Amino acid sequence: MRAIGGNAIRPAGDGAALVTHDVANQPPPLTGRNLFEDDRPLAEAVEREGAAWALGMLSEAGTFWGGEPQRWGEQANRRPPTLQTHDRWGNRVDLVEYDASYHELMAAGIARELHCGPWRTPRAGAHVARAAQFVLAGQAEAGFLCPTTMTFAAVPALRATPRVASEWEPLLTATGYDPRLEPAVEKGSATCGMAMTEKQGGSDVRANTTRARALGVGGPGEEYELTGHKWFCSAPMSDLFLVLAQSDEGLSCFALPNVLPDGSRNAMRIQRLKDKLGNRSNASSEVEYHGAWARMVGEPGRGVATILEMVGHTRLDCTLGAAAALRAQVAHATWHAAHRSAFGRRLADQPLMRNVLADLALEAEAATAIALRLARAYDRAAADPAEALLRRLATAVAKYHVCKRVPEHAYEAMEVLGGAGYVEDSGLPRLYREAPLNAIWEGSGNVIALDALRALTREPAALDALLAEIELAAGADARLDAFVRSLHAELSGPATLEARARRLVERMALALQGSLLVRHAPAAVADAFCAGRLAPDGLAGYGTLPAGVDVEAILERHTPAG
Repeated sequence: MRAIGGNAIRPAGDGAALVTHDVANQPPPLTGRNLFEDDRPLAEAVEREGAAWALGMLSEAGTFWGGEPQRWGEQANRRPPTLQTHDRWGNRVDLVEYDASYHELMAAGIARELHCGPWRTPRAGAHVARAAQFVLAGQAEAGFLCPTTMTFAAVPALRATPRVASEWEPLLTATGYDPRLEPAVEKGSATCGMAMTEKQGGSDVRANTTRARALGVGGPGEEYELTGHKWFCSAPMSDLFLVLAQSDEGLSCFALPNVLPDGSRNAMRIQRLKDKLGNRSNASSEVEYHGAWARMVGEPGRGVATILEMVGHTRLDCTLGAAAALRAQVAHATWHAAHRSAFGRRLADQPLMRNVLADLALEAEAATAIALRLARAYDRAAADPAEALLRRLATAVAKYHVCKRVPEHAYEAMEVLGGAGYVEDSGLPRLYREAPLNAIWEGSGNVIALDALRALTREPAALDALLAEIELAAGADARLDAFVRSLHAELSGPATLEARARRLVERMALALQGSLLVRHAPAAVADAFCAGRLAPDGLAGYGTLPAGVDVEAILERHTPAG
């Protein structure tokens, strides 16, 4: 023992415990949860929208996605994919290598039919059941849902050409996952990617310059050779890609396999992987086609119309992915506040914090309600023209509004945790980085708002269908009634609609969310939503709900058990 300044210092090696304090006032880990049983609004929406038969399956799925996949998601983001363009001898190989955790996520999602449920087992409520599980899986990791969504959404697009669909649909709806680069028919399963945008055009895909040269007579199902580039090709290790290219007749859609039937790689070269803000577990790339072999899907010159069958379903999944993020953020925030004390009281007992938490919870519940109602429209569109019309407009409306609400929500959830939320281990930084994705993917804000206007112009009955759905709550809440009247006023003045498109679409979304909550949610939730979103001074920053809102009832629905 030695002394410094008169104080005795005991060396660590002589048996003294290196303890300076007790760790206290820390929330327990938010792990091992049943994500479905914890989410009462989701369970209620599943039953309400026609998938009560799936409640048992979804409860089991809630336990699964709340368990080991949480670790897989963390690991897949810590170890993002890498590109190997050449082997050691200089041969071009174009291989993207993923961590094993990513493959675990992919295999789990495919085994549970996230990529194919409504196609493989079509039944009433199949889209709603899949939508609910998508929300659960998205709380484990969002990145692997990108190729899962594209595989799911490719099926209705391929059906435009039965010759091509008959070959690929059985593979795309198989429940096995095999990441090897082998002919898909030998593997017995396949995943699908998509390549639309180019450097010079971005969302303006009609500016694409990739050329398609017919190898024979040309036309639907026939062989072509593609030469050009794509600025964004997501999941470049997929077995199949839907690609836009210019044929003699105009912009057309093509099915381009990664591996040719003889086992050789198609002439698609991966130039680089994107260094993205979020979604890091999934690879996105720039590619070039050097005479790549493909077959036309849909009619010549009708590529945009053909691939829009895919885009509609991906936009549904953008809304679902946003709902998943909102729910995860609420879970983190409410769990922390329920187990953390400051200034002599639990955070969850402090009035201002309760206001913030309840406001965050309202956002998540409204997103869940509109997302699953939209999924029901996908279930019923084939048999009910009104549902088909509602689907057309509500897809754009929900995708625009719900996705745009996620980034600020993520920040506010992070702020609930304070400095601890800014640390990577909390999980909030990963959610924050991911937050803008769904608003940007498959059409950023202006593109989606203009698409909604296009629906109003080309299919006026779609607006009637949306308004009819909203009007089902007429007379139930004066604030909602007044808001709907103001929405009707917004629809006048067609000369300025384009400049006001964002405002109009936002108000359509809020009116639909308000109608759904007034009809189906507990009175405390509906009242708070109307007060905080539809009143003249509503939709301010989170945590600005007016006095009198029953925050206790709201938080009781949204705080994870335990």
